[in-house]
Amino acid sequence: MSETMIPEETQSAELGVSEREVAVASQWQLMRWRFIRHRPAVVALIFLGFMYLAAAFADFVGPYDPREHDVFFVYAPPTVIHFIDEQGRFHIRPFVYPYRSELVPQTFQTVFSEDRSRRVPIRFFVRGDPYKLWGIFPTDIHLFGLRQEDAAETDGNLGARIFLFGADNLGRDLFTRILIGARISLTIGLVGIALSFLLGIIFGGISGYLGGIPDLTIQRFIEFIQSVPSLPLWMGLSAALPKWWSMTARYFAIVVILSLVDWTGLARTVRGKFMALREEDYVIAARLNGSGRGRIIFKHLLPGFTSHIIASLTLSIPGMILGESALSFIGLGLQAPAISWGVLLAAAQRTYVLAQFPWLLIPGLFIVAVVLAFNFVGDGIRDAADPYAHV
Repeated sequence: MSETMIPEETQSAELGVSEREVAVASQWQLMRWRFIRHRPAVVALIFLGFMYLAAAFADFVGPYDPREHDVFFVYAPPTVIHFIDEQGRFHIRPFVYPYRSELVPQTFQTVFSEDRSRRVPIRFFVRGDPYKLWGIFPTDIHLFGLRQEDAAETDGNLGARIFLFGADNLGRDLFTRILIGARISLTIGLVGIALSFLLGIIFGGISGYLGGIPDLTIQRFIEFIQSVPSLPLWMGLSAALPKWWSMTARYFAIVVILSLVDWTGLARTVRGKFMALREEDYVIAARLNGSGRGRIIFKHLLPGFTSHIIASLTLSIPGMILGESALSFIGLGLQAPAISWGVLLAAAQRTYVLAQFPWLLIPGLFIVAVVLAFNFVGDGIRDAADPYAHV
């Protein structure tokens, strides 16, 4: 495949802007225009922004305390939101019906049903379980929910709840726990990528710019790391963590473990780019001007392919998320009472649980959706990284 320069009139037609704007546009402007034209990437970026925003305000968006359990609602199914009542009348305000429960003697299982004799309206900005927003601001206002006096238990029913994704084995709201778990599952990718970025830039830059023995040593070390299967390596390093460590300590330890394995791909990319650019005229001029190696690397070489690094990092984040989820799922990563998507999925390991309570797999759907979204965004950035090239 060879790269050719696209005429300005062709680019302007592709990007939906005038030829004059293309002629004076910077590389970042061209990237932004081309990325906007990549509809799946734009939709995926909006979805990711929504997910990170929901995770940041998880206590406010979730209607319940994620750790408050209720033995009367163990494995309660997802709540059905209604707009039409039993008489066929339409209501602008959505509502739910209270739960009824019945114990089946043959299986000793609780079967839930709706008590359609009473409607409980869903309200916005309602008072509920108290919490501290970001651990700082105490409040009890939730985005949506049921008023406590409306949802109270009455004769013949358990009261009303709004379990959008059902309840778990302790009667806790799965929707709220998924939002809280997103904080760890989504941020572990960003924190891990930050460490991988530093390691990849440092070792890849040294290898590609200096060459010789440093390059040979670093490349053999990278090949050794890549030759070790990732999952067994993660399992071994995670199992070595002391059991008495706090949740925060284990979180950062897992981030470091994932980063120590994930930086090799970026280092290879940086090495290849440095080897291609280190003999360019502007690099030689900077060297003759007395610039040090650090200045040449960070001031002259890195800016030349920053867009490629961003695309590479974006495509690496899903690996971090899947790594944490896999370790937590098999019990070697985060563990309860910590809340992450991997920890929530661990409750769905048994076959009979999946057969009877399939909503416990919903955290896995969020993992799939987020990983696909990051891949779409990474593809969009990669396609827009070199807006002058046409393959």
